[in-house]
Amino acid sequence: MAGPLLRSLWSTTRKSLSSSSPSAPLRPFIYPRPHAHALPRCFSAVAGAAAAAAPGSSLDPNRLRNVAVIAHVDHGKTTLMDRLLRQCGADIPHERALDSISLERERGITIASKVTAILWKENELNMVDTPGHADFGGEVERVVGMVEGAVLVVDAGEGPLAQTKFVLAKALKYGLRPILLLNKVDRPAVTEERCDEVESLVFDLFANLGATEEQLDFPVLYASAKEGWASSTFTKSPPDNTKSMSELLDAIIRHVPPPTASLDAPFQMLVSMMEKDFYLGRILTGRVSSGVIRVGDRVHGLRSTDSGVEKIEEGKVLKLMKKKGTNMVLIDSAGAGDIISMAGLTSPSIGHTVANVEVMTALPTVELDPPTISMTFSVNDSPLAGRDGTHLTGGKIGDRLMAEAETNLAINVLPGLSESYEVQGRGELQLGILIENMRREGFELSVSPPKVMYKTEKGVKFEPLEEVTIEVNEEHVGLVMEALSHRRAEVVDMGPVAGSEGRTRISMTCPSRGLVGYRSVFSSDTRGTGFMHRAFLTYAKFRGPLGNVRKGVLVSMGHGTITAYALVSLEPRGTLFVTPGMESYDGMIVGEHSRDTDLDVNPVRAKELTNIRAASKDENVKLTPPRLMTLEEAIGYVASDELIEVTPKAIRLRKKYLDANKRKMMRNKPKE
Repeated sequence: MAGPLLRSLWSTTRKSLSSSSPSAPLRPFIYPRPHAHALPRCFSAVAGAAAAAAPGSSLDPNRLRNVAVIAHVDHGKTTLMDRLLRQCGADIPHERALDSISLERERGITIASKVTAILWKENELNMVDTPGHADFGGEVERVVGMVEGAVLVVDAGEGPLAQTKFVLAKALKYGLRPILLLNKVDRPAVTEERCDEVESLVFDLFANLGATEEQLDFPVLYASAKEGWASSTFTKSPPDNTKSMSELLDAIIRHVPPPTASLDAPFQMLVSMMEKDFYLGRILTGRVSSGVIRVGDRVHGLRSTDSGVEKIEEGKVLKLMKKKGTNMVLIDSAGAGDIISMAGLTSPSIGHTVANVEVMTALPTVELDPPTISMTFSVNDSPLAGRDGTHLTGGKIGDRLMAEAETNLAINVLPGLSESYEVQGRGELQLGILIENMRREGFELSVSPPKVMYKTEKGVKFEPLEEVTIEVNEEHVGLVMEALSHRRAEVVDMGPVAGSEGRTRISMTCPSRGLVGYRSVFSSDTRGTGFMHRAFLTYAKFRGPLGNVRKGVLVSMGHGTITAYALVSLEPRGTLFVTPGMESYDGMIVGEHSRDTDLDVNPVRAKELTNIRAASKDENVKLTPPRLMTLEEAIGYVASDELIEVTPKAIRLRKKYLDANKRKMMRNKPKE
């Protein structure tokens, strides 16, 4: 069966090689694998044909430019990448083409860094799209070491915000040459004066972050990524013949230096990204720091340990790949300075070095910021466990978490007691994304509320502080300030928002523990009109206990199906989280109490039947729509004596101890 498959692959390859475009990229062909040995031979034939057609495919480092696109959330990075790809002839199947993870498309945010290559005027640009959210800062930290330049995208209306500072600090620390791109200048509120003001704010930010004179001499471009144009001078709408991204691409070629790397030295590459493929196994992505790599070369993986450099595994390069546009293409060789993916080794991970077998020195790894919060993942032990999921045991949960920690360096996993695991990360959004991915894969688990990771130095307790920027309508300022004062926030700056009537911007510092669960409260307090951005600032002295930030809960003391009859009498007691027909059990949280104490209720009580005809019918019962919790809201809502039960079909809140008598015994213990 491998014979016809090989012939069809060869005929397709020959057609693509004989096409008029000499630089037409080879696209990989994915077919059902008939035998374990057939596919690699087919791919080798394709790669061999490519090598014969393009003998000098190791690019000259002077023709390469490695650039990261960095920005705050929603300032237009991924849209900008779409326009650059389209400008360079790539086929864009849909908007936000690089956001390939389903959660990225659903939520409209970038979660993982992506690398792609585009050709422009005989130069190859390796572009890295990075997340803007501080919770995914580990994605930014591990890729900035691969590039020499950065395009800093700033919304011309909003100006630099908390996470602009966060991602820019990472870029400047690695000595990158930034290009400032003021995006969304076509908006009516944006004027040339506003752009000048934002430019001076960015300059001050550069100076405060310790930029060198060379970095301070950054070029400024004006763009509308949505409309697909960039300009070196301020304009609302350039002439039709110049409506393109050419000015930005030319600026990258001009201002970003080519990688300084030697093709003659032995091959070395630091692994910055990793993914797993069903056929090819572990695919390692990184920047070639020196030498040339070819398919079939013998290489080994190295890592630095306290006792020196340790050899992990030796093997052969089976495949070399490179992302061009939106397609992964096979290449026969790659030179120093290029960003490539390779398959063939099964053990090396992110932060390890892949090198020629004669090299025994490991490349320096990236320093990551420490995690600031932790959550405990354990087996779901509720009475409704095992109904929805397929992965239920502690072993399977542990294997999945260890696999996540291997591909995401910003997450640490520590085994705990009785099949539980402590997962440390940067924020509740990052851990919420992990839990959401696990429940979609069929896992059932119970999750503890987030705990802030404290430090103790010389007997003094330190906690993580975050920088918070809030933009709200004037009528909501008092409500927001009151809520944050209970959460130990301190105001740094406050003033009107330029170009927006009746809007106020507040800058403050707040402990991370005070911001857990505040986002949903903030949205309801500001009627959805406010913006809140936060980023890790530093560790500072413990600011004392929080004020009263949450009321008590309604706890079920009945097992069975929830009835409308029971909920009617519970509505005056508080806000309900459940609807009639849902399953309930002892210790499950069914609503928020209107007071500060917990209240045991019976949501499964049914109406007693009599032989007397009643004028009213049960169908006439009208209930207020319940507050159905999303996963992020649940993570921020639960208290220290509560857990979240996560299954593929449901998210339930419950008490840690389901038995009411056990809860009474534990109530005397102080809350965290």
